[in-house]
Amino acid sequence: MTLSTTKRSLFDTKRDGFALEKLSDNIDTVNFMKAELRVINNRTMFEIQTRHGKGKPRFDADKDKAKFRRYEEACERVKDFYREQHEKQTVAYNLKARNDFRSKIRAEMTIWEALEMLNTLIDRTDPKTSLTQIEPSFKAAEAMRHDGHPRWMQLTGLIHELGKLLYFFNARGLWDVVGDTFPVGCAFDERIFHFDTFKGNPDHDHEIYGTKHGIYNPGCGMDKIMLSWGHDEYLYHVVKDQSTLPEESLAMIRYHSFYPWHTAGAYMEFMDEKDKSMLQAVRAFNTYDLYSKSERVPNVEDVKVKIVILPHHEHR
Repeated sequence: MTLSTTKRSLFDTKRDGFALEKLSDNIDTVNFMKAELRVINNRTMFEIQTRHGKGKPRFDADKDKAKFRRYEEACERVKDFYREQHEKQTVAYNLKARNDFRSKIRAEMTIWEALEMLNTLIDRTDPKTSLTQIEPSFKAAEAMRHDGHPRWMQLTGLIHELGKLLYFFNARGLWDVVGDTFPVGCAFDERIFHFDTFKGNPDHDHEIYGTKHGIYNPGCGMDKIMLSWGHDEYLYHVVKDQSTLPEESLAMIRYHSFYPWHTAGAYMEFMDEKDKSMLQAVRAFNTYDLYSKSERVPNVEDVKVKIVILPHHEHR
């Protein structure tokens, strides 16, 4: 897995890849536990049952309390990050980020080279023999292959985290690379995780951006919505312009961190007819994105042959 010195020089190798991966893991843990605890409007079913005395706990009380404590601890670990993200993701910043994206070519490489580069930048302990830092993507892709999903979906699972390379280009920090995504240019919905931290965002009380629909029209379609800039949005724009992947794949890449929409049900008023099928595709994808993390690690060369190389030869 030797990568040229020229290609390495295109990246900021001084950036702390471990910090990126640690934060990503903490964010994933919160989202996994939210699904496990059935979090509704930022409150767990355990809280709802405890406060209102409705229904019987799904598990015994002690287990519920322990899970709830672990969830609270996980939320606390990412609170400062989300405060920074929520305060800095403004309309002005997002317009500039998209303009910067269109005005420069950062690097040119194959998908496999990009996977190797991301792994090397995150984990420099043994870059020649290990792909440990991108194992979740391999697991997701292999799980999709095992379940008989089309190869375009397997490839989507493999590449969906590649946008994190943005951190090693010119990202301003971690806040414009990872984290749950949300629309800018309209009111921040209460179902966004750590919603209370938006108060420091200049757009929060803006005369237009702070209104329910803001700069958008109901039914305009999610394609028209400007989502907070990060690795999902970055990769979506790369793939949209440089691949023949279907619309479902583009939606999986763009929206898989858009938890307020696909999990909490926020911003549904902006959907058009196409978005209904896109939403189902994203939900199907996220099952693998969240739950494949504990599966066994697939053989790297098998994934390379079955998902990357073979489809390439078959579609020349």
